[in-house]
Amino acid sequence: MFRFFNTLSRQIEEFVPLEDGRVKMYICGPTVWNFAHIGNFRTFVFGDILRRYLRFKGYELTHVMNLTDIDDRIINEAASRNISIDEFTEPYTRYFLEDFDALGNERPEIMPRATHHIPEMIDIISRLLDSGHAYESDGSIYYRITSFPDYGKLSKIRFEGNIAGGSDRIDTDKYDKEDARDFALWKLVGESEEPGWDAPFGRGRPGWHIECSAMAMRYLGETFDIHAGGQDLQFPHHENEIAQSEGATGRPFAKYWIHSEFLKIDDVTMSKSKGNFFTFRDLTAQGHSPLAIRYLLLSVPYRKQLNFTFEGLQGAGATVERLRNFRSLVHEAVGVGDERESVESVMTALRRFSDAMDDDLNTAAALAAVHDLVREVNIVMSQRSLSEVEREAVIDALDKFESVLGIFGRADKILLDDEIEALIEERQKARAARDFARSDEIRDELAAKGVVLEDTKDGVRWKHK
Repeated sequence: MFRFFNTLSRQIEEFVPLEDGRVKMYICGPTVWNFAHIGNFRTFVFGDILRRYLRFKGYELTHVMNLTDIDDRIINEAASRNISIDEFTEPYTRYFLEDFDALGNERPEIMPRATHHIPEMIDIISRLLDSGHAYESDGSIYYRITSFPDYGKLSKIRFEGNIAGGSDRIDTDKYDKEDARDFALWKLVGESEEPGWDAPFGRGRPGWHIECSAMAMRYLGETFDIHAGGQDLQFPHHENEIAQSEGATGRPFAKYWIHSEFLKIDDVTMSKSKGNFFTFRDLTAQGHSPLAIRYLLLSVPYRKQLNFTFEGLQGAGATVERLRNFRSLVHEAVGVGDERESVESVMTALRRFSDAMDDDLNTAAALAAVHDLVREVNIVMSQRSLSEVEREAVIDALDKFESVLGIFGRADKILLDDEIEALIEERQKARAARDFARSDEIRDELAAKGVVLEDTKDGVRWKHK
C-alpha cells in the first residue's frame, strides 16, 4: 500500500488514483532564465523518483512538467541583450535538459512551454472574469481572492491583512488592485515593445501562476491525481493555482499535493538570490560524477531538508563506485552448484525496499535495504561463487532497485583510451569554435562513463574516477 504525505490534508494518505491503474501527474518545472542549481535539481530528482516508483507499482502514467519561458526576468534579460525571448530561453532550455538527462532523470511524457499555451490561459481568464473571480484594473486582470473562500487551504496560512509581495513575482505597487493580496492573471502590455499577445480583454502577457493551471488542465483535465513541486512553491504559486483553477471550473484541481524540502548549504537554503549555490555543471567540472550528485540528492527523504557538503558529495561518489563495482562482480560471477542461500536475502531486501518506498518514499530506508543486500552477498562471494539461481536473483533485484533509484547508471563498457582521446579532441575543437554546448555535452558524457577531465596549462588530462 503506497502512502505519502498530502500537503492538502496534512496527513499521510493511501494513494488511490482517480482512475484505476492510471495516474495523471503534474510537476512544476524550471523557469529557463539561467542554469538550474542543484537545489532545483533536488526537486526534479524527487519528481523522477516519484515517477519511477509509480511505474514500478504498475501504474500507467501521464507525467507533465512545464517549462516556463516567459516572465519578468526573461523579458528584462532578453531586452538587455537586445534579443527575442525565444533567442534568450532556447539555450537555457537546452542546458536544463542536458543536465536533467545527465542526472539520470527520465523525461516526462509531456513538457509544454508556457508561450505555446497562451490561448488556454486566455480561456481560463475569460471564465474567471465571467464568474466574478477576476476583474480589470488599468488594463490588467487580477484574481479576486475574496471571491474564493477556500483560499489558503493548501498552505494553511491565515490571510487577514497579509500582503503578497515579491515572492509573487509581481510588484504590488506597480498596479492598482482592489486588494493587495490579489494576484495578476494578465499584465497590460499595450503598444509597447514588450512581448505580448492579443486577448479579448486587451493586449498583454500572462502572470506566472496562470501558466501552470492552463498547461495542467490542457493535458490532464480539470481534475487530476498528483501535483508536486518544491516546498518554496507551496505559497503563493500552488495556492494561487488552486484558486484560479477551481474558480474557473468549480471542481477540485488536484487530489494530492506533494512538496519536497529545501537543499541547504552550511545550513542556509541554497538559492540564486543568496548567491550560495552550485550548478550541476559547477560540480561535474570539479570531477564529481552525475551519479554521485544524484545519490546525494536522493539519500535523504524528500520531506527532510538536506545540507549539502563536499564531504557528503565525495562520500556519495565512493558509495556509487562500490555499488557499480558490486554489480560488475555479480554479472561476471560464474554460476555453479545449486546453492540458494542468497535468494532469501534477495527476497528480504526487495520486501524491505518496497516497504520503505511505500512509506512516503523513504529513500534512506530503501538505500539501507540495498546496502544490506550488497554486504550479505559480498560475504557469500568472499567464501564461494554464487550459484546461477543466486546470481540471477541478485541481478534481478539490482535491476528493480535501479528502475526506481537510478543510482547504478548504465552498465556500458568502459571507453577505450583511443575513444576517450577522440572525444577530448572533439571537445577541444568545439571549444575553439565556441560551441560550448557541445563541449559540455562531451564532458558530461565522459563523466557519466567515469572519466574525469582536468584542464591544465599543459592541455587536457584525464583519468578514470
